[in-house]
Amino acid sequence: MEGFIKFLGTGGARFVVAKQIRATGGMWLNYKDTNLYIDPGPGAIVRVRASKDHLDPIHLDGIILTHKHIDHSNDINVMIEAMTEGGFNKKGIVYCPADAIDEDPVIFRYIHRYVEKIEILKEKNNYKIKDISFTTSMRHIHPVETYGILFNLNKRIGIITDTRYFDELVDFYKADCLIVNVLRSKPIENTDAIDHLSIHDVKRIASELKPEILIMNHFGLSIIKEKPHLVAEMLKKETGINIIAAYDGMKFEF
Repeated sequence: MEGFIKFLGTGGARFVVAKQIRATGGMWLNYKDTNLYIDPGPGAIVRVRASKDHLDPIHLDGIILTHKHIDHSNDINVMIEAMTEGGFNKKGIVYCPADAIDEDPVIFRYIHRYVEKIEILKEKNNYKIKDISFTTSMRHIHPVETYGILFNLNKRIGIITDTRYFDELVDFYKADCLIVNVLRSKPIENTDAIDHLSIHDVKRIASELKPEILIMNHFGLSIIKEKPHLVAEMLKKETGINIIAAYDGMKFEF
């Protein structure tokens, strides 16, 4: 094992956030001697401190914000403060889309000086922080500026964050391990209001890309009611792909 992803929250969207049916803390990525936090949503700091893996934010090298919606960004400021020991230890890089700091910002301006750098994510750009290299996707179809991530580690690990399905997704996300945010049980037809993936979309992505493993994550209320692990078993049988459903506190080692 050279690294792991710790799922500190596998819920998404407003109703799951409000009820905390599942935690909404995001993910911690470790690879060799580098630690990144991805999408610190509501409760991230609490979940980190309660983790059985004894994770400590002072060991973070950076934070990635795929987009500024509250279920992904709510704890961004407290996580920056925790990473930098209240700003007394200036360190780390925060990666985020431009609208996260320019338009209706979610990162407080006084926090900017706590980190070494705030780096703006742009589509199909390459980034590197210590042992971790990653590439951003094309802009996703979502109400705010949103990018997925493809990590180039000992394995290629992709994260398809919130988006409506579009054909270019499968052109970009060729990976050994694919983490897919699947908010809905069924697609909603004839509306532009729901820019999230459904179970049907996951089946299509798995069948076309054929990753070694596909991890469903970031569940909305409708799919939680159907029990994500049962949905994953069904999709595994239908596609022949190793598909699992993430759960709060799960540690995926690679």
